[in-house]
Amino acid sequence: MHGSKYGENLAEKIIIKKDAVAILDKQLANQAKKNEYGFIAIGSATDAYMQVEEEIGLTRELLEIILKHRFPVFISTKSKLITRDFDLLKQIDEKAIVPGDLSQNPGRGVIISFSFSTTDERLATQIEPGAPAPQARLETLRECNENGFLCGINAMPLLPFISDTDEELEKIIAAAKQYGAHYILVAGLTLFGDEERDSKQLYFKFLGNNYPGLLEKYKELYGSVHYPSWQYQQQLRKRADSLCEKYKIKNSIR
Repeated sequence: MHGSKYGENLAEKIIIKKDAVAILDKQLANQAKKNEYGFIAIGSATDAYMQVEEEIGLTRELLEIILKHRFPVFISTKSKLITRDFDLLKQIDEKAIVPGDLSQNPGRGVIISFSFSTTDERLATQIEPGAPAPQARLETLRECNENGFLCGINAMPLLPFISDTDEELEKIIAAAKQYGAHYILVAGLTLFGDEERDSKQLYFKFLGNNYPGLLEKYKELYGSVHYPSWQYQQQLRKRADSLCEKYKIKNSIR
């Protein structure tokens, strides 16, 4: 499954690749014959556990193929639906052939990350309408931890001047520790495109409607590029590293 274009409403623009299972089976068989094993990233562009997955079961079919060929997986999601596939994921975690440089650290066949831009419920409904609430994600994270999975949080993208403040950053790192995350990955916001339906223009429209006082700050921070300044990124990382040390949680998977 994937959305038609980054920035659009994916609930209205979902394309289901009906031949995905056969294609993946063939590709992984070829890779396995050459002994070329590596982590398969699931959910890096579009959440593989959107509500439609309950009906079609495509993600589960793909996991069965991944298990068949013994590849490790890195899954990013926001959904409790991942718990449906604990049986397959436990088998993958046990049987996957992990590349040599990763066989000891992290040394696991399954890594599960829950994506957050904020732990604030009100803000989350504004920026992620229809997505599971932050508290629900935290509780699913705890369930993954209790079932023995290596799991953590993708705190990305954090929103400049909104969810990247010292107070908000500490809240999300403290929550990660409290709910059993083994790590937290922190990154800022990237904004692409000049077309009306591109992420940059949609996000600026969101700011205009909800945080008009921040528009000029964003234009100064991003300028003509799609990522914040190097100085901003360094400062964010430094603040995150300090808080990770305070709460004794890793700031990387390895």
